[in-house]
Amino acid sequence: MEKEKLEEIILKFMPDAEIATDKQFLTAEVKNDQIHALAKFLKNTKETLFDYLFCESAVDFGDHFMMVYHLDSTTYRHQVVIKTKITDRENPVVDSVCDIWMGAEYHEREIFDLFGIGFNNHPDLRKIFLDNDWVGFPLRKDYTDTVNIVER
Repeated sequence: MEKEKLEEIILKFMPDAEIATDKQFLTAEVKNDQIHALAKFLKNTKETLFDYLFCESAVDFGDHFMMVYHLDSTTYRHQVVIKTKITDRENPVVDSVCDIWMGAEYHEREIFDLFGIGFNNHPDLRKIFLDNDWVGFPLRKDYTDTVNIVER
């Protein structure tokens, strides 16, 4: 599918989405409370069928987090990136997409463990790498490395 057609489909469903394109991806940024609806729409709509979440990640920009979802349609062989900003650093939360793509369960547990971002409606949100008594979130910009796990 051409990026222009995909942009048209997304904007028809979610008119306030911010769209950007580069050589590889069309990217749609939406509000935090819209990300689940957009994800579900993109997976279940006949023209898009984004049935594969091949990467779900978080980025810490210092003053906010960005959740980034890379999607692929194995039927149509097109890709899209959707993302949302989380501005609450004290209690960062976004809706889980585990009910849409089962593979998101482990991505979200990793993000929870290393960034401290919570996921509403996640079926098993618990640490995946760090010990239960670990203090802090190592991938945050404001993390203080008290055990010297990073050599400088």
